[in-house]
Amino acid sequence: MLELDTYREEDASVILSWIDSELSFRKWSADRYPVYPITPEDMNRFYRSQEKKGFFLPLTAREETEPVGHLVLRFPESDRSVLRFGFVIVDSRIRGRGYGKQMIRLALRYGFETCNAKKITIGVFENNEPALRCYLSAGFHSTGEVNPYPILGQTWNCLELECLSPE
Repeated sequence: MLELDTYREEDASVILSWIDSELSFRKWSADRYPVYPITPEDMNRFYRSQEKKGFFLPLTAREETEPVGHLVLRFPESDRSVLRFGFVIVDSRIRGRGYGKQMIRLALRYGFETCNAKKITIGVFENNEPALRCYLSAGFHSTGEVNPYPILGQTWNCLELECLSPE
């Protein structure tokens, strides 16, 4: 049974092992890290720096005790009505088996019930079709907003998605 659990610094090496190229790294992290590849220490240092700025909650999805997915929840605004998901990734060996959708649904429930968010947002690059399908099937819908990012010498369009509280 899949559960969301507190991220542990030792999870970083497992999570980073799921990334096999700079292309997949950028789909996961956009421009948040200036260099590729990164080390587990780089990831943990970045996460600690983000936690100092405000609510930043990294979570690891585990089946039994094994990490199978990861994402971060954060409040981009001080009123804490909108929660943002980011750094979403699933173990590359089990993608396409529904783990991502299950993890996102667990995170949505946590965001609405525990964090009391009124809306949850996420961005996904249009060239990441499997992630887009996952988020839409988990309950997100497009806002119509598209934000360009300069990635790998190209311009990637980031599609904004949202899910409103069921209340």
